[in-house]
Amino acid sequence: MKQKEKKERKLTKAELRRKARFEALVADMEGQGWTAHNLTIGVVKANILAMLVMFPFALAVAIWYLMVNGSLNEPSLTDMLLLLVLLIALLVAHEGIHGLVWGLYAPSGFRSIEFGIVWAVLSPYCTCAEPMKKGQYLLGSAMPTLILGFGLGIVAVYTGVSLLLYLSMLMILGGGGDFCIILKLLAYRPQGEAVYCDHPYELGLVAFERPTGA
Repeated sequence: MKQKEKKERKLTKAELRRKARFEALVADMEGQGWTAHNLTIGVVKANILAMLVMFPFALAVAIWYLMVNGSLNEPSLTDMLLLLVLLIALLVAHEGIHGLVWGLYAPSGFRSIEFGIVWAVLSPYCTCAEPMKKGQYLLGSAMPTLILGFGLGIVAVYTGVSLLLYLSMLMILGGGGDFCIILKLLAYRPQGEAVYCDHPYELGLVAFERPTGA
């Protein structure tokens, strides 16, 4: 008996547009001898893995901060409101950094970059419509967390500003989805030449592979 196929969620207009564009890309790539391999990951699984992968790093930054500064400052109501405003700004900046790095490497530059918001969860996103080399895709995936998470953590440690530490830890945890995708990509072993492209509407990416020299 065939297993009942999983019902696909209803896509937004933007996702449908990206899906159509991606299907055209796949057809073009396959015509050039490439084969597509899906490297997506479920949202629930990604959220669980994100916490498992990133929590130790966030905790390590907090321990380092306490070793250097001794204690945390108790946040006031004003601090909490400021934290919320800065967090929203950094979430937007996170996606902007994705777009900046990928836009530098994508064949069509920043024309291949698209930003948006998943209104159901009020989450901004960035996606790139064109394939890139492995190192380019990895750099664009990791850079927001390296700068806004670990970089901000270093600033927090050496300035002793607890608010920056909280932001750093949140941004490290918030980068968990990116690092799950990075791990998925690093675990993939192509048998020949390969390039990598964002999936148009699911969490993860698609690898295009063809024999070396084809």
